[in-house]
Amino acid sequence: MTQNFILFTLGRWYEQANEKIKGKPLEVCVSKKVFIELVTKAGIAEKQERALYKNLETLEKKKLIKYENKELMLTNKGKVLFEKLDKQVMPYIRLYEKLKSKDHTSYTKKIQTILR
Repeated sequence: MTQNFILFTLGRWYEQANEKIKGKPLEVCVSKKVFIELVTKAGIAEKQERALYKNLETLEKKKLIKYENKELMLTNKGKVLFEKLDKQVMPYIRLYEKLKSKDHTSYTKKIQTILR
């Protein structure tokens, strides 16, 4: 479960970061240290640095990510799992964003309230 969360975080981060340079012959890369710093400072994971390193090492052993030339990236196997996780999680995220972006009571005029 934790490794899936870390893998999903890395995959989603890469998608978002590369979106900003779309159409250019560039690709964003990140080291383990910088990724762990991003995750901890953003409050995404509340684990200690060492635990996050261990999770990344476990993902490497499972051949879901690779670390070469100080660059952390998803393997093909990791990309397949990321896409699977993405399909499972995104409907929930879209729902949350939809409800958060607009007053959800505005979708209908038949909302009832009760006195408690």
